[in-house]
Amino acid sequence: MLKIEQIKKTFNPGTINEKVALKGVSLHLEQGDFVTVIGGNGAGKSTMLNAIAGTFEIDEGSIFVGGEDITNLPEYKRAAFLGRVFQDPMMGTAADMQIEENLALAMRRGKKRGLKWAITKDERENFRESLKTLELGLEDRLTSKVGLLSGGQRQALTLLMAVMNEPKLLLLDEHTAALDPKTAATVLSLTDRFIAENGLTAMMVTHNMMDAIKHGNRLIMMNEGNIILDIRGEDKKKLTVEDLLSIFSEKSGSRFANDRALLS
Repeated sequence: MLKIEQIKKTFNPGTINEKVALKGVSLHLEQGDFVTVIGGNGAGKSTMLNAIAGTFEIDEGSIFVGGEDITNLPEYKRAAFLGRVFQDPMMGTAADMQIEENLALAMRRGKKRGLKWAITKDERENFRESLKTLELGLEDRLTSKVGLLSGGQRQALTLLMAVMNEPKLLLLDEHTAALDPKTAATVLSLTDRFIAENGLTAMMVTHNMMDAIKHGNRLIMMNEGNIILDIRGEDKKKLTVEDLLSIFSEKSGSRFANDRALLS
């Protein structure tokens, strides 16, 4: 479902601020893979995710989704088959629009625009049923402005919007990092459920080592623009945080330098 071949990315090349973010990364995800990605500060985690999403162009390499070469496809065209949830709960929704209007935009993502964009009675009922699955009471607030929701409610809504059209690939960029622990656990539980129920292929960048171990069927660790660990199945289930720290030190020759990950 996802094939990355030798992608490279350098920011500010030829300047004093030059930063080599990706050093020829290759990665294959099969249909239904749920991969968690962890690494220290500046490891290349979010850069890889942004490269897949098309937020910026890569310098070298190629990216395929569902067998289609999307390397040179602009970000707005990738939105037709990619779902994405950001770290900031404010980024995935339009604050000044109603909940049902946000859901309607998500449902129509990637489709041709016509004159019949009003929300129908059937669509409104479908939205209400979908919101019930969040168990946050939002099904009774369809006309409320999204800006009035809490961060957790908004992130749960963003997640629902991201999976509505069953994207070929779901990208989760530290999507619980800005939430309190209880709310983060709720959003992660919803994440697991949506991915399992829809058979989605997903990639979740996280700073939380426990979450990286607990969720998904595969774990990737990055360091200095490279993948230094790719573990799955039963081997992944047996991992501990201590194991990850030991593996990191062995593979990189240095101590894991990310206070957020260590304190989570």
